[in-house]
Amino acid sequence: MFAGLKPLLCRLPTPNPYIEDKFHTLSAFQAFERDLQRFQPTLRYNELLPLAYKAFAASLSLPEPSEQEARDFGSQIGTWPAFPDTVPALKALKKHYKLVMLSNIDNDSIAPTIAGPLAGVEFDAVFTAQDIGSYKPDLKNFKYLIEGVKKLAVKKEEILHTAQSLTHDCVPAKTMGLSSTWIDRENQEEKRRELADKLNFTWRFKSMGEMAEAVDKEFEEMK
Repeated sequence: MFAGLKPLLCRLPTPNPYIEDKFHTLSAFQAFERDLQRFQPTLRYNELLPLAYKAFAASLSLPEPSEQEARDFGSQIGTWPAFPDTVPALKALKKHYKLVMLSNIDNDSIAPTIAGPLAGVEFDAVFTAQDIGSYKPDLKNFKYLIEGVKKLAVKKEEILHTAQSLTHDCVPAKTMGLSSTWIDRENQEEKRRELADKLNFTWRFKSMGEMAEAVDKEFEEMK
């Protein structure tokens, strides 16, 4: 996503905190994204992103991007790279668990994501915001997950919700009474302290790779 914002960032005077700080930039952009998800929950993600792109440009006092530029940004979803450890970790976890994706991405974008950045990973089910009609952290998405995995003979208490986002995933997971794992890739300890009373994740790892190694070790010791 950060790479897709560079056409805007390159128009800013330098130095500036946006071109130099990826975390700062994505946090600022995602504030517009969250507002749109909250107030237009049925809008497809690839249609929502161009609106967020334009709103972000306006917040930077930049001229409004062309419709084509905004659409191009929204069409890049399926090319966003996965973290280097994600695919190997998911393949390793698949040896022990069913894999179910609960995504805020739309159906048109999820297919190239699975075929591209996540190629080689076998998912047992994929539930998208478009299917559900709302975006995480709406509890409807998690209720949909709980009901959906019943078709895989998975009970609520058997779900281990694993995610990086505290606000979109770990907080609603606690509200719904789900066991969860937090993948803390960005060392968000300050954010964790802010949300401490809303969190109850069971495990915490720095990466999916670290989680997969811990799971493999646990199953090996159970033999």
